[in-house]
Amino acid sequence: MNKIMQMQIRKKDTCKAGINTLFDLRNKLMQTLISFKEELSREDFDAIPFINADGYHCKTIAYSIWHIFRIEDIVAHTVVNKDEQVFFAGNYRSRINSPIITTGNELVKQRIADFSKQLNLKELYSYIFEVRESTEKIVEKLSYDELKRKIPEDRKEHLKSLNVVSTDENAIWLIDYWCNKDIRGLIQMPFSRHWIMHIEACLRIKNKLHL
Repeated sequence: MNKIMQMQIRKKDTCKAGINTLFDLRNKLMQTLISFKEELSREDFDAIPFINADGYHCKTIAYSIWHIFRIEDIVAHTVVNKDEQVFFAGNYRSRINSPIITTGNELVKQRIADFSKQLNLKELYSYIFEVRESTEKIVEKLSYDELKRKIPEDRKEHLKSLNVVSTDENAIWLIDYWCNKDIRGLIQMPFSRHWIMHIEACLRIKNKLHL
């Protein structure tokens, strides 16, 4: 579905179909996240069975969900739309009980596990549903020509001023990475492939815990 979507959004006559494919893909992936909520224990969300691995599965499921949607919220609202992030508009920092407002890229190993245990999962799920819906409203309105639009140069400074990306070397590269893409590039990463990578990693964690 991801490959089909990428081909479709490159052409004017299939662009709208491509956006529909994107939404179908995201819906399928979201069903997996919802299944975690229904099937996994709190301990499963906080577990870090691959703590020393090299790959996306070296996180926790709770962290991965936070990370996917914090990035999406920042990119959809600050980078693309230059409006207020869902995180701030909905007072989600206190609702989720998060010690950070960033993407979490700066956290490693035990810090990821400790972070995960602090999160209110019910509110985290409220946040991800709201972010997904708000992103799709933004994307739905974009014309084919707007997909080719580059991110304005001043957006980098605006992004830095919000302190939502850590200055840690594991995180700071994200600002250039996002702002150097066009909107079509952002649809591919982080609005689709980023979900796939981290949800696949969550499934590896789940399977390890439930062998």
